[in-house]
Amino acid sequence: MKLTFPHLGNAYIAVKALLDELGVDYIIPPFNNKKALEIGIKNSPEFACLPLKINIGNIIQAYREGADTVLITGGCGPCRFGYYCEMEREILQDAGYDIGFITIDAPRGISLKEYFSQLLKITNGINIYKIAKAVKNTTEIAILVDQLEKLTFKMRSIEACRGDTDSVYRDFQQEIRLINGAQSIKKYISQTSQKLTNIRCNTGIKPLKVGIVGEIYTTIDSYTSFNLDARLGNMGVEVDRSVTVSNWVVEHMLKKVFHLPRDLKYAEAAKPYLGAMIGGHAQETIGNSIMYSQKGYDGIVQIYPLTCMPEIVAQSILPAVENDYGIPVLTLIIDEMTGEAGYLTRLEAFVDLLNKRREMAASDR
Repeated sequence: MKLTFPHLGNAYIAVKALLDELGVDYIIPPFNNKKALEIGIKNSPEFACLPLKINIGNIIQAYREGADTVLITGGCGPCRFGYYCEMEREILQDAGYDIGFITIDAPRGISLKEYFSQLLKITNGINIYKIAKAVKNTTEIAILVDQLEKLTFKMRSIEACRGDTDSVYRDFQQEIRLINGAQSIKKYISQTSQKLTNIRCNTGIKPLKVGIVGEIYTTIDSYTSFNLDARLGNMGVEVDRSVTVSNWVVEHMLKKVFHLPRDLKYAEAAKPYLGAMIGGHAQETIGNSIMYSQKGYDGIVQIYPLTCMPEIVAQSILPAVENDYGIPVLTLIIDEMTGEAGYLTRLEAFVDLLNKRREMAASDR
């Protein structure tokens, strides 16, 4: 058995660490690119959302390199992600690809024994202790990678020489694929973090701060979002993104498995506007937008793939949040037809608006 898995931002680093620790053979698909999207579009229904199309492209590219089994997580609630496993299985079978699927799921009511039994499917009889240790290391790596990415958000907005942060981070993404084992991966993350903190910065400046909210795939995956985080950072904007890979692993998987209390501050904040979980990250979008406003952020960018029902609902509510909290919101809807030039123009205009608002607020004081 040779595993592969679809991309989701930097999630491949944590998955790679897990499979290294378990001694499982695997193939990492090529990073998301135009070719993967073209393959996905060719083999997917037209109405399918963009993340599913890219997933299909990832899997087919890995299959052509020798992968025979897909490792994928499950989901719950009225979001199509919960159906990805079966949809992708049928799409690939219809297209003539003989590839198996293993789903690591953590729905409500699953026991700890059942959870580990799913992992045992890929470990060839490795004992539970080693699996538990691998899961622990993987979770730590997911957290460290997200912390590293958050550091890039900060450094881009204040770096003295534009592009220094991108250069360090690009080297990290190229080299991390070649490093095996959880401890070696942790060490390299630490070294990269030190390189970032050593970048020369402009002292005394106060960059604009923008919170990014929306559907998890398009907020996290840089290819799908046209490098939203980096583009804003290179405009001198410090961004923050509450929806992360590690947050999803800890809050939506591990805490459910171990029946631990979850961090639901976003749900409490969203309650006056959206009091129920309607699937996807709609509640997080509303709640995090409110919390960003309360923290003094200058603006909010919501991003989601065309036809994403939970985010369509959230978008309809955000004007009320914008009005009540006085914070500008830009909504970006992405699909394979989205033009990069128009996207960038809207982003630049939004940043200009935020700068004007800050200038007007300063002149009124």
